Amino acid sequence: MAEAERIIGTPDIPEAAGTDPEQADSGNGADAARADASARPRGKRRIAVLFGVAALAYALDLVSKMIVVAKLEHHEPIEIIGDWLKFEAIRNAGAAFGFGEAFTIIFTMIAAIVIVVIARLARKLYSLPWAIALGLLLGGALGNLTDRIFRSPGVFEGAVVDFIAPKGFAVFNLADSAIVCGGILIVLLSFRGLDPDGTVHKD
Repeated sequence: MAEAERIIGTPDIPEAAGTDPEQADSGNGADAARADASARPRGKRRIAVLFGVAALAYALDLVSKMIVVAKLEHHEPIEIIGDWLKFEAIRNAGAAFGFGEAFTIIFTMIAAIVIVVIARLARKLYSLPWAIALGLLLGGALGNLTDRIFRSPGVFEGAVVDFIAPKGFAVFNLADSAIVCGGILIVLLSFRGLDPDGTVHKD
């Protein structure tokens, strides 16, 4: 029997299903397609979070400034925690926390550039913490940019409405707070090695 098998030859045995190179390639392609399909909804959700956080931060800043201008401007400051925290309406032509009043137009341009960069970066966004951080930055930048454009003394030279006045510190607003919180979160994410696209790297 063994001699007969030697002369005739052992028939080829088909490879198990899925081990054929063409089938394997097809399977890999299907896996990649499924991964890409699952990544697209996840990316869209992160973008939705980004713009949702931005809209919330912008709305809170806008409403707070409207109330301050209507109820607090040209009035005595309101003490919240004694002398430690007051609400005091001021107009700030500089950057966040009152710095650089001579460069209003420059700060306006920077805010506009930041908004464009964040909007472009959103296309590659797959990280929820980054979505929150960029949303805070976007909402804050839009809040102060709105003041720059629409408030006196003129377009792109408008003074920002500030009203949160801690003792011994510069007066600021909710847009400034959103920008600072977003910036701190970005620094923490960078230290942890988390990129906007969701990848983690070790330096």
